[in-house]
Amino acid sequence: MNKSSKILVTGMSGLIGGLAGRKFAENNDVTALGRSEVEGFPTTVVDIGDGIEGILPAVQGIDTVIHMAGSRGDVPADTHIKANITGVSNLFEACRIAGVKRIVAASTGAVISGYEKDDPIKSLVHDPDFDMPSPRPIVTVDDPIRPRDMYSVSKMFNENLGRMYSELHDISIICIRIGKVEIDNVPLNARNASVWCSHRDILQMIDKAVNAPEDLKYALVFACSDNPTRYRDIEHAKTVLGFVPQDSAADHGF
Repeated sequence: MNKSSKILVTGMSGLIGGLAGRKFAENNDVTALGRSEVEGFPTTVVDIGDGIEGILPAVQGIDTVIHMAGSRGDVPADTHIKANITGVSNLFEACRIAGVKRIVAASTGAVISGYEKDDPIKSLVHDPDFDMPSPRPIVTVDDPIRPRDMYSVSKMFNENLGRMYSELHDISIICIRIGKVEIDNVPLNARNASVWCSHRDILQMIDKAVNAPEDLKYALVFACSDNPTRYRDIEHAKTVLGFVPQDSAADHGF
């Protein structure tokens, strides 16, 4: 991506959006969109769940949108619906109207967290004495989803809407099923360590997605570091985007 590329980051007041926005600002023209001002960056203050009118001016002339905003955690279902379904629909439609060429959108690895209820993945994640079988148990993007809450259900909408827009319109959409990215950049516990993604690795993934070939119209990938108890597939991301994790939870004793 050249110096003159214009990138809009949503959710830049959050951890991942903030990391990405500041990194891309080193070599690109970065603006922000969200419900609060981002210090040091031109910001469109708007709730994307309120309609496309407030979004449209922000996406005019933008080459790439990095969409990291969204609701998460234990909040009412209506909150997830407004942010992750209605809001994403508004954002994607505004991007289509404005002629944005690529959207890099945050999904979540939690859409398949139901696999952690059953062995061998249950033991792999929770049992420190687990003897790793061969072949290693791996969940790929082609395996059925197993969401366990309304948050992950709502994030599935990002993936499905992205697929539809890439099929119907001249826009490239890459959806990233992001693992656990922590403020202090270390896994918090054994379970967390299986799906942990370092700051360096999530930034690499977003960079690979932003700079993927123009003819890549849709991709769905997992983002996590190369952890000893990892069960989410990263080979697909390597094949499609060239993503090769540089970090591992093993570096932190897991």
